[in-house]
Parts: sequence; structure tokens; C-alpha cells
Amino acid sequence: MLNLIHLLHGAVWGPWLLLLFLGTGLYLTIRSGGFQFRGLRTWWGSTVGSLFQKKNKNSGGVSQFQTACTALAATVGTGNIVGVATALAAGGQGAVFWMWVSALIGMMTAYAETWLGIRYRLRGRDGKWICGPMVTLRDGAKQPVLAGIYAALCLLSSLGMGSMVQANSLAETARFSWNMPGAVCGLLLAAAVGLVIKGGIGRIALTAERLIPWSAAIYLGASALVLAACWRQIPGVFVQIVTCAFSPATAGESAVGAAAGWGVKTAIQYGIARGVFSNEAGLGSLAILHGAAEDTTPEEQGMWAMFEVFFDTILVCTVTALVILCAAAEKGFPVRNGASLAVRSFSAFLGAPGEYTVALSMMLFAFATIIAWYYMGKQAADYLLGSRGGTLRGRIYGILYLGAVFLGCIARMEAVWELSDIWNGLMALPNILAILLLAGQIRYPGRR
Repeated sequence: MLNLIHLLHGAVWGPWLLLLFLGTGLYLTIRSGGFQFRGLRTWWGSTVGSLFQKKNKNSGGVSQFQTACTALAATVGTGNIVGVATALAAGGQGAVFWMWVSALIGMMTAYAETWLGIRYRLRGRDGKWICGPMVTLRDGAKQPVLAGIYAALCLLSSLGMGSMVQANSLAETARFSWNMPGAVCGLLLAAAVGLVIKGGIGRIALTAERLIPWSAAIYLGASALVLAACWRQIPGVFVQIVTCAFSPATAGESAVGAAAGWGVKTAIQYGIARGVFSNEAGLGSLAILHGAAEDTTPEEQGMWAMFEVFFDTILVCTVTALVILCAAAEKGFPVRNGASLAVRSFSAFLGAPGEYTVALSMMLFAFATIIAWYYMGKQAADYLLGSRGGTLRGRIYGILYLGAVFLGCIARMEAVWELSDIWNGLMALPNILAILLLAGQIRYPGRR
């Protein structure tokens, strides 16, 4: 069974899917006139710049910033640490360059799916928004069957990638750093998640708003300390990232080159795959999470989605890569065993506090991802079941989700990891189809 799942995983996440992500992003970049570049002042001012303005457009519901934090909660996770380390170990320094490429192009995919999500969202009977690619597919692209397929895949992904996988990563970190038994971690985690999700999207967004800035600040602050300690390596690492993106690494170049055998094809594959896995541009999740924002426009939320891809990959993933590569060059250890690379890099300069900082960051990121994915899964369940079940339906899904969180802390996860990755990849297909079918409707600031 595991071999079959592995074959399916390789087929879904093969070069064709990565080319589909890149091709869609490039097509949207051309249609927008390169808005992520020419409109830098516009989208930066409308996102980060707006945080320093005194006016508050929100009238009591979920704010734009809260939905942005919730979306970041779903995307800024263990993939930004372990995922980047794995990409470096498997694809070499050049993988970072292609991660940048996938993010810069993916910014427009994120804008497009979020723009369409806001354009086609609708109010449910309870007054709350129903949103996401399933609504866009049904009402915009007139593809109700694909809408149902997307919702089903999203529901499965929420129970797999969103709850079990993230809970497993959190439990493994707690076990390694604090020797906490999996069952104890599972009970505590399920209780904490339950307290948050009981309050619905309002409490989820508020928790994300408070959690993400602090968790990111802790991680980036620790990273800054490591980079300050080995700052002499930074220019050389940037040169290696660019040169290895277009030429194979050779053994003996440095301690970082000790893994050898890296080729351009491998660098491209792992760089793009990890970039997409990290920021989720093209999967449709951003459209769901941004759909809860009140007093907003498709353009405004689309620009927030662009910022999230930039923050997630260009900033956080790049910082992780620099810490690992600079630490490896400074201390002379090879870039192998992706899962332990980040811990080793931080502890080499900061000692035990560095190790605990990485552990705490990973746990906070994982917790934030779990609560954000609950909302995505609930949106999918609400869409599939419509008005049937009402409150009982919500309670049943909540119990299933918390059960998946607990199970993720105590179970072996090899098959769940790959199955969840398969469901995630398949989510992209109907979502990208909707984007391509409706691309002519999408509007960009300053371009009509």
C-alpha cells in the first residue's frame, strides 16, 4: 500500500504539475503587466503601509489584517523550516533561487484566486460568508461537479495536512525538546485547538492576529542573531545560490557542497515544489481564508494575498536558507539530513536556547496552521452539505477534526503525509482551471 501511495504521490507532484503552477503564474503576470513588480508601491502600501494608518475601515467583523494573519497561519508553518532544510539537502543551494522564482510568479496566482474568491463569495443563512474555489467554480466557471470535487479534497486535506500532519510535527518537536509523551501532547493540543475553534472564524482570526506576529518575530529575531554571527558568509552564499541554480554543484567546493551530485533539474524541482508547498499559491486556500474579510474589495484582498506569498517565501524561507547555508559554511558541516539541519544551525551559534527557539517557533507555527485549516475544512463541509445538519454538522466536523489532531500526535504518519500531499496537489487542478477560465474578469489596480 505504501508503495502505491508513493507512486501516486510522484505522479501528482511530477514536473507537469510544477509546470502548471509556473505557467499559470507566468500567464497571469503577463496579463497583469507584471503587477507584482510595477505595482510594488501600490500593493506594499495597501498592505503593510495600511497598518500604520489611523483609519479603521472594519465595522466590527473580521478585518483585512486578521484574514491576512489567518492566511499566514495556514501557510507559515513547519514547511518554512523543515521544508526549506529538506529542499537544500536534496536540491542544493540552487533550490533557493527557484523557490524565489516560484514565489514571485505565484504572487499573481495568489492575487487571482483571492480576487475571484471575493468576487463570487456569498452570504449563508447565518449571515456568514461562504467562499472559496468551490463557489467560484460553481457560480463563476459554471462547473458544479468540479466545485464538489474541490470541496471534498479540501475537506480531506483539512483532516490530513491541516490537522494530523501539523499535530504530528508539533508532537515530535515537543517529544524531542521537552520529552513530552505523544498522548499528553495530543490531549493538551486538542484542548487548546478546541477552545479556539469553538469561537468560530472570529476567534480563529483574533488568535492568528496575535500569534503570527509574535511567532514570526521570535523566529526572525533568532535568525538575525545567527546571521550576525556569521555575516562574512552571506555574500558568498548568495553567489552560490545564483550560480548553483544554473550549474551543478561539485564536491569539494565547500562544506555546503559536500552532498555533491546536485543538478540544475533537481534544484528546479525541489525549489519550485517547496515554494508551492510553503506559500500554497494556486491551491485555492488563500481564497477561502480571505473570504471572511468585511468591508473590502477583491483588489484589496488580492494584494494581501500577494504580500503573504512574499512574506512566506521571499522572507521567511530565505532567512531559513541563509541561516542553514551560512552556518554550514562557517562551522564546516554538510547540508544533509534535512529535518535536523535548522536545529543544528541555530544551536551551533546560540546553543541550547537556539534549539529551543526553533522548537518553540515550529510549535507555534504548527498550532496556527491547525486552527486556520479548521476554518478551511469547515467551509468545505458547509458547501458539501448545504443547509443539511446545521449546528449538528458543525459539531460532528469539530469532533472529527479534534480527533485527527489527537491521532496525529500518537500515530505513525508516513502514509498520511503522502496522502495529504496528494490531496493538496489535486486541489490545485480545479482551482487553476477556474482561474484560467475567468482570467478575463480579473482586474488589477492601475490597469483596466
